[in-house]
Formats: sequence, C-alpha cells, structure tokens
Amino acid sequence: MAAPQQQVVPTLNLNMILDQVAKDKGIDRTVLVDTLQNAIAQAAKKHFGPDRAIEATYNEEKGVVEVFQTLTVVPRVEVEDPIKSVNQISLDDAGKKGIEAEVGDELLFQIFYRPEDEEEARVQDERYGDILHLKTYRKSFGRIAAQTAKQVIIQRTRDAERENVYNDYKDRKGEIVSGIVLRFERGNIIVNLGRAEAVLPVREQTPRESYRAGDRVQAFVLDVLRESKGPQIILSRASPELVRKLFEMEVPEIAEGVVVIEAVAREPGGRTKIAVASRDGDVDPVGACVGMKGSRVQAVVQELRGEKIDIVPWDEDPARFVVNALQPAEVTRVLLDEQNKAMEIIVPDDQLSLAIGRRGQNVRLAAQLTGWKLDINSESRVKELREFAQRSLTAIGLPEQTVELLYAHGFRSAKDFANASTEVLLQMPGITADNVERYLAAARDQIGKDEEELARMDREREEARLAEARRHPSDLTQAERLLRVRGISERNIEQMANAGYKTVEDIHNEPDVVKFGETTGLGVKKGRQVKTAVEHYLQEEARLKADLDAKRAAESGAPAAQGG
Repeated sequence: MAAPQQQVVPTLNLNMILDQVAKDKGIDRTVLVDTLQNAIAQAAKKHFGPDRAIEATYNEEKGVVEVFQTLTVVPRVEVEDPIKSVNQISLDDAGKKGIEAEVGDELLFQIFYRPEDEEEARVQDERYGDILHLKTYRKSFGRIAAQTAKQVIIQRTRDAERENVYNDYKDRKGEIVSGIVLRFERGNIIVNLGRAEAVLPVREQTPRESYRAGDRVQAFVLDVLRESKGPQIILSRASPELVRKLFEMEVPEIAEGVVVIEAVAREPGGRTKIAVASRDGDVDPVGACVGMKGSRVQAVVQELRGEKIDIVPWDEDPARFVVNALQPAEVTRVLLDEQNKAMEIIVPDDQLSLAIGRRGQNVRLAAQLTGWKLDINSESRVKELREFAQRSLTAIGLPEQTVELLYAHGFRSAKDFANASTEVLLQMPGITADNVERYLAAARDQIGKDEEELARMDREREEARLAEARRHPSDLTQAERLLRVRGISERNIEQMANAGYKTVEDIHNEPDVVKFGETTGLGVKKGRQVKTAVEHYLQEEARLKADLDAKRAAESGAPAAQGG
C-alpha cells in the first residue's frame, strides 16, 4: 500500500519531523517510528474496517508510512463469512488479474492515499478495485492519516517527556533540589525545577516560612511518584533529612565520610539536634560542623530561616549520649532501665527548666535523638520522691532493708508493689509465701492514701513555685536574680563572679560576647546563650516589677511608681 505521509502539508517529509522531535525532546527515534506505525495501522482499520488484515510500515527513504492490506489466496472466497472474505482472494480471481499465485499465498496490496499517489491509486482501483473496495474511502483517509500522525507525535512527545522527567528524578530521591515558586494550590506550593514541576505539600512546609511567586526555594526530594498525568515530585522543607543533606553540603568532612551524622531530631521551624561522630581521632566532629566562628552551622541556620541547631557528640554509651543530647543542661545522675529502654535523668534544681526546655522541646528532641524514654527530675524532686517512696512502702509493713531494695529495683510506691507479680516479690528478702498476700492487701489499701498525699504535695509545690515567681525583684539577692536567668547554674555564677560579672546588669552591659565567653570560661556558644537569656530575663523582670508595683499601689491606695 502507498505510504501515509503523516502531515497536514502533503509534501513534508516525516524524517525531518521525527529527527527534530527526537533531538529536542530526547526521545528515541525508533520509539517514535514504532508508535507512528501502530497509530496509522489502527486509523486505517478504523476507517476501512476492523476486520481487514492491515499493517503499516515506515519507509525511511521516502519519509512516509506505507499502509498495506494482506489477502490470502484461497480456492474459493467464503462469501458467507464476511470477516474472512474481506481478507481473501480466490485462486481464479488472482489468475484473472494476472497474478501468479498458489493456494495459501499471501498477497500484499498497498493502500494509496496521498495526493501525489492519486495516479497510482487510480491504476490500482482500475485493476483491483473489485477486490479491495477502497476507492470511496481514499481521500478522507488521507486527511485522517495526517491528523492521526500529528496527534500521535504530540501525544508520544508528551508521554516521553513525562517518562524522561520520571527517569531524571527517580534517582534523585533523597537529594536537595532548587527551584522557583510558581503558584499555590490549596496551600501546596508548586515549584518549577526547570524541566519539571514539583509540589511542596502543606504537611512538608516549615511553620513560619512563607513564600511568594518567583522566590527561590531549596528542598529535599521526599518521593517521586509515577502518576497517570505525569510524574509527581514531592518536596519537603520539614524533613530531618533536609538538615542532614545541608550539613553534607556545608561540611567537607561529612561529604568525605570522616565525620558521620549518626542521628537527627527535628521540630521544623523550632530546633534541631544532630549527633555527630568522627572516624578520625584527630578530627573534632562538633568543631568540624560548627566551622570557623560558626560559619558552617550558620550557613545551615540561614537556609532554615533561623531554626536553632544543637550539635552534640555521639557516644556508644547510651547514658553519655543522653547527657550530651540534653546540652546545654547539666546532668547529675542517670538511672537506666535497659529492659524498657528508659532513663531517669537527675539534674540540679536550677537546671530543670533548661533540661526540659520551653514547652518540653529540649527533652523531647533528646528523646527522639537517642531513642530512649527520658524522665527528668531535679535533685530536690528526687529527694522528695524517695522520701515519699519510703513512707509509702514502709506503711505496708515491710522491713527497712526490703524497702531500700525495692526502691533500688524501681518500686516508687505501694501501687508499684500492688501491681507487681508474686513471683517477682518473692525474690525480695523479707517477703515469703506466708506474708506476700498480707503485704499485697496492705499495699492496695495504701494506694488511696498515697494519691491524696501526692495531690497535696503537688499543690504545695505549685504554691511555692508561684510564690517564688511573684517575689518582687527588689527582694531578691543578686545571686537569686542570676539563678532566675535561663541556663545559669550556681557553678556558672561562681565562674562569672571570678571574671567580674557579679550581677545581671554586668552581663547585660558587656558588649563583647566573645570576651564574656572566654573570660568566664563558659565558651562563646554558652556565653551567647547566657547573654540572650539575660536580655529576656530583664524584660520579664521589668514587666513583673511593674505588675507587682501596681498591685501594691492598689492595695495601699498610693500611685504606682514609674520606671523599668
């Protein structure tokens, strides 16, 4: 059959189109040719009849798709079977047409449909028209073939572009990419990556970050999905892996594998903790990540729009690792429960709020980083709980030695005793099969009394805390004022006093943070934290002083004093 030149302009050579599309869109030319052949064959079958044995072949020399119909030579055409007869020619008819053939031979007839093939089509119709029955369909099929060729190339180009995009990005999962904000869809941000568009979902955006169309954004490739409408590239600004990748970009030692990020814990937009270790004894992992004058970590902080980052040394010993993770808080003791992977952390009273962090953020991140359940208590609280445990367990009637042993094994109240299995209790000295039930009954009776005592203790502690918090600043000693500053311990007070910083105002009035950190021995990082905490404390103190002065004035009927 004659070739379907697939174009609106009849004389256009398809080779030029195929070569151009393959080059511009990065599509394999053979894929385009194969798709084109299949599309024209389907169009021909739809036009001339689905039962015809039609095939299409691309002619590289002419640059056209040629369409053929195959007729099988049979002794007699089965006219009663129209499906078979349309693809058959009798041996007798073949002879009449001057075709030398035998039964079973397959004869190939080209279907001419291009305008420049009209003469060949006319000759074919005159000779084989009664067999092929194509004459009335030719001109309309020429238009259909051209339209089909155009549509197929456009569609295949789109499909191939989508496939290329997917292939380009499927291996970039887990990398950082950069793009331009295009538009917003139901809170999701659509980002132009160049050859593809990606989506930054609401759930993967960082709180307090906002973008406008045209802004440049760096993000972590969270996933690449193959969708019917094209590949979907999912980005993230909230993933902890974004921080890991940013440090890999900023710290050569991490990229080279000398320094390893062992764990990352993150609350997007708030704070991140990373644990680092070194495979070279001469390389300080924390120092490598911080960089000269904090240049490396500051580059990451800047990219994360001011998100705070704590870099702590990783340690194989879980207790030491947890202590490092709770920095800058100081830890007095660590009690491990390996079976439940839990730790009780004991800190000085003045370090409790620092260890817990604002709204529990510091201890929460430390727990995520280490993978251990953490329970933080101050020394005074531990002392208070120990005394309560002794009273509670002793009230059951247990000997003092047994009480001490139970406490060492994690029993903190009569409730713990009542909930323990008999097998465990019988392993304790002083507890036997004869008295264990009596002790258990006493423990159950003690639970209600313990709950009342605990509630009373909580009320008293809260009242004391509120009373302390509402003390007028003028009634506090300088040491008491310093202890109210977040992150300052009694040991820090002594260090600062030795360097000449004896009051909150002394620290506030020191303009040189580096000097303050080095002369006090706190270090520049801790010194900067203390300076920031002092500024915050003085603002809160001024507000508290104004409130208390106003209250005193209202109670006495005198006007409140003005000032900071």
